[in-house]
Amino acid sequence: MVQKELKFAIQLNSRVAIYIPSTVDVDKTTCNKRQVEKVQSKLSSMFGGATCTQAYGGWLSMAGNLVTEDVTICYAFCTEEQLQSHIKEIVNICLALKKEMSQEAISLEINNKLYFI
Repeated sequence: MVQKELKFAIQLNSRVAIYIPSTVDVDKTTCNKRQVEKVQSKLSSMFGGATCTQAYGGWLSMAGNLVTEDVTICYAFCTEEQLQSHIKEIVNICLALKKEMSQEAISLEINNKLYFI
């Protein structure tokens, strides 16, 4: 029954999520509103829309210190073809965030697999 009802629906079977920190220089708190809006806009341009949600997380810095912070996760669903078409641009967004926010890494989640960029 479900497949019959959904036979004309478009299935978006891939998920891309970029984790935007709320720190700079590893552990100094900052406002990430501008970065969040930029990532949401870019993902929306690529895939037609994006959702951002708040989370709280922690990670060990290269110095071995626990850094805890608010993080904004911006994600979008897309087709596998769209993902393949935009993967280089997605990685470049992460690299730019990493540089702009002086981070050791930016987390990129693709289809439930996490990559440190």
